[in-house]
Amino acid sequence: MTMFSSIHTLNLPLAELEVGQHFYWQLGNLKLHGQVFLTSWFVIGLLVVVSILATRNIQRVPAGTQNLMEYALEFIRDLAKGQIGEKEYRPWVPFIGTLFLYISVSNWSGALVPWRVIELPEGELAAPTSDINTTIALALLTSLAYFYAGFSRKGLGYFGTMCNPLHSCCPSKSLRILPSLSP
Repeated sequence: MTMFSSIHTLNLPLAELEVGQHFYWQLGNLKLHGQVFLTSWFVIGLLVVVSILATRNIQRVPAGTQNLMEYALEFIRDLAKGQIGEKEYRPWVPFIGTLFLYISVSNWSGALVPWRVIELPEGELAAPTSDINTTIALALLTSLAYFYAGFSRKGLGYFGTMCNPLHSCCPSKSLRILPSLSP
């Protein structure tokens, strides 16, 4: 408590790091990173437009944008089925698909869109995933989903799998860490 109060009375920030200039929006007492919001909304808008184009005239034999989106859905579904399991993957497909598409399109937008052409009062535009705040937010969402899945499946016994990872991955096999001392 003494260290915290001395830091507080010296008026030193606990953690602050800023590299380069950034474009911020002031909303009351809240500062929003304008560059990330602009490029994130571009990516979200692009995904919404492609989704609308793919589903506005659904055909039995897909072509064009519908074919691309069905391929993406099939890829995400197979990925979820392989990682989560045959019986339990279906409820997680929308979450995994949203993360996959957002991250993929964000990364590709950083490579293909000439963001530097658009001039801002301060800073410059870049892919949303190039900002640490976006990466942390996606990591927190994924961690929360992971813990939610564990608690919903195993209840409080889920903590047991965290304490004994060898037992949770191979419950049917007896693993020996130390060799037996008896002959």
